[in-house]
Amino acid sequence: MVQVIPTATIDLKQIFAFFEHSIDYQEKRGYPVWRNYDKQAIVNDIENKMQFKVLVDGEMAMVFSIRYNDKVIWRSLDQGVSIYLHRIVVNPTFKGQRLFGTILNWAIEQCRQNGLSNVRMDTWAANPTIINYYKGFGFKFVENYTTPDSIELPVHNRNLALTLLEYQII
Repeated sequence: MVQVIPTATIDLKQIFAFFEHSIDYQEKRGYPVWRNYDKQAIVNDIENKMQFKVLVDGEMAMVFSIRYNDKVIWRSLDQGVSIYLHRIVVNPTFKGQRLFGTILNWAIEQCRQNGLSNVRMDTWAANPTIINYYKGFGFKFVENYTTPDSIELPVHNRNLALTLLEYQII
């Protein structure tokens, strides 16, 4: 059984382990990685009920955060009609199982329930493999953008070259 439910502070140790593994995995393959990822941003997401986990038969397979606005990264493109996916990290045990589809289906349902028209996300501009992975789920390229050095962003998202992607709800 697959479920998407909010994370809790009890999950933090496992979430941080997922981040550490993801950083190590990407680094070994020469891809960009989260440098000094902002643990407090993750704690804040949990406290604000903006981080979720994908459970597969009761085991945490992935985590992700959401926003309903993202003015710093999407600027004037943020018109209040999107759900934004952030900090998607997979449990190494579930790598390669394309569980992102579960997150996307959940986000599409959230859009439908809230009258939103698209799911948006950003990823590293220098990682064509991950960009193509998300395109394989129907995301379209919007633009490349380098984030500002703004305190409004978690430390690991500052001065970062990103590709912005969008999935239109039909």
